[in-house]
Amino acid sequence: TEFALERFDSSGRLKLRIEGARLRHFPATDRIEIDTAQIRSIAANGRVTLASAQRAVGTGDGSELQLLGGAEVTSEDAAGLPVVMRGEFLHAYLVSERVVTHLPVMVQRRATLVQAAGLDYDHAARRLALKGPLRAVLAPRAAVRSTTQ
Repeated sequence: TEFALERFDSSGRLKLRIEGARLRHFPATDRIEIDTAQIRSIAANGRVTLASAQRAVGTGDGSELQLLGGAEVTSEDAAGLPVVMRGEFLHAYLVSERVVTHLPVMVQRRATLVQAAGLDYDHAARRLALKGPLRAVLAPRAAVRSTTQ
């Protein structure tokens, strides 16, 4: 890591950390480009979203990033379980907690793995919309044993 960029909220709480090998800022358009990007976004409720890619392009404040090449976003679903999205292109909207892509993507939640032609993940709405064709490996539910005493 050659640099780290941090953003804080008005109370001084860390809300975004971006690390990478190289950062380029274009003041005329307030755009940034990051090589070997590692992103940690912290929502107001403390939920952490991690993202990484070979390259990221986005807004100067880091609230919106296009992740290019080996892109991965790890978030949590409503139950607090990790949801991992991987593809060659993921568009992360960190403030509104959304991830979208029109390119092939893989989504993993526990042992369930889904490959899709695209996705629209909206954490606030608790919605994951996958675009077909889909291919999935679904993990069986754990057997529930009831015991009588």
